[in-house]
Amino acid sequence: MGEEAKDDQPESIQNPNSNRITQTQFLSWKRQKDADALARKAEVARKRAEDVAAGAVQMNGRELFLHEPWVFDNSLY
Repeated sequence: MGEEAKDDQPESIQNPNSNRITQTQFLSWKRQKDADALARKAEVARKRAEDVAAGAVQMNGRELFLHEPWVFDNSLY
């Protein structure tokens, strides 16, 4: 009875360890993934900075404070 149920299962369920990776393979993949994410984030930040400098997009509060700090100068009042 138990043997029949075992034979009906696909191979991947019978041997869950068939796709094991080593720690070095995982760390290599993780480094590559982190590097790709960092490169994407840097590209988005560079593009955003260019668009803000060109006036193509509206600045948020932090960008306004960094690019035009005189707007926040309260000494005039």
